[in-house]
Amino acid sequence: MDRTLFQGVVETASRERGCKVLDIDFNDDDNIFEVVLGKDGGSVDLADCEFVHRAVLAAFDRNVEDYSLTVGSQGMDAAEADAMLRDMDGK
Repeated sequence: MDRTLFQGVVETASRERGCKVLDIDFNDDDNIFEVVLGKDGGSVDLADCEFVHRAVLAAFDRNVEDYSLTVGSQGMDAAEADAMLRDMDGK
């Protein structure tokens, strides 16, 4: 996966939600990418995380790139973010 393009998609989607990217962790060995968002003067909510997550899914075909992505906020670990997104998709 092109890291520059990935980072650009994440940053653009984050700005659209009034968020900023605090960290991007690239685990190239397992193709696992974790994004941590923050928001000045407010809290990152699930809709913010989902928006960024879906922007990446739209830009990179998971079947071609074979990656795992977690988007969360500061104070929320990857497992919590994954569980919340699974719950939303199941509704």
